[in-house]
Amino acid sequence: MGAVFGKNIQFTIFGESHGVAVGGVLSSVPHGVKLDFPYIDMFLKRRNHKALYTTKRQETDSYEILSGVKDGVTTGAPLAFIIRNKDAKGKDYSELERLVRPGHSDYPAFVKYNGFNDVSGGGHFSGRLTAPLTFAGSIARQILRDKGIEIYSYVMSVGNTACPSEANYAKELQSADFPVADDGYKEKFMQEIENASQQGDSVGGVIRCVIKNIPAGVGEPFFHSVESEMASMMFSIPAVKGVEFGKGFEITRIKGSEANDCYTVQDGEISTVTNNNGGVTGGITNGADVVFQVAVKPTPSIFKPQNTVDVNTKTNEILQLKGRHDSCIVPRATVAVESGAALVILDLLGGK
Repeated sequence: MGAVFGKNIQFTIFGESHGVAVGGVLSSVPHGVKLDFPYIDMFLKRRNHKALYTTKRQETDSYEILSGVKDGVTTGAPLAFIIRNKDAKGKDYSELERLVRPGHSDYPAFVKYNGFNDVSGGGHFSGRLTAPLTFAGSIARQILRDKGIEIYSYVMSVGNTACPSEANYAKELQSADFPVADDGYKEKFMQEIENASQQGDSVGGVIRCVIKNIPAGVGEPFFHSVESEMASMMFSIPAVKGVEFGKGFEITRIKGSEANDCYTVQDGEISTVTNNNGGVTGGITNGADVVFQVAVKPTPSIFKPQNTVDVNTKTNEILQLKGRHDSCIVPRATVAVESGAALVILDLLGGK
């Protein structure tokens, strides 16, 4: 299992949901970076915030840095860290060794690893692995912040409820547990989640991510474009099923004269009048904000009885799931999206 992200910086992730710990190794981090731990902690707290719709699992997400940092400053050596699992209950998932969850990784993982994979809480496929992603991404984010590049995201929709407003990209959005463009819609989103939860079900939604102050000229054409690199990272986040930039699929319903982002000069600086292409053309940033949307599917671990199979006996069965699960992961996923985006942009900028 596992792979390495990045060319100019490298990140690898390890651990299982109910194992001893999850963690990662972030290599080629610039030396001499004084880590802003309150800043990093803010994002980890956002990912792990507690609400009625989140899992009842109690994890502190406190991290231990094993190497690459001395007196709070990066040394240039690989930065290795762990986040211990302190509230693991693997026995709640023992029946999943034979009864695979619909919509989850259980069956394809069983086939790929011949049944040796850890199924507890999803094992290595769990959203728990977004904790080390958030830690590593927050370090990348701090480096970008020092360059003036800021990353924001907010929930655009949950279930059948969508907010038509655009967000005001202020610091409050970065620290919000449930970032929304319009506070009036937060309650509507919560109601969608509560309705699903009362039925033993779950809902998904759409997250918009915006990267501000990124210069023009970042990225490569074709295989290492901003879009292909970003999409690859986003699809690495559990439950993400779609990524679109700018107007996305909507751009197919307008004319080229409407879709093109015309250029203008103001105060000696070139910029675009509109941003229908999400700040990327030809695979390279054009100086506008990089804007993309991520579709997050409903959590597959639900409490409704579902048809499944016993992989050992190859018989049809009914699965009545136990354990602790989120009714909606969309709010918590916002910070994972931002963290993944930070790693991508830092890597495309040369890792410095």
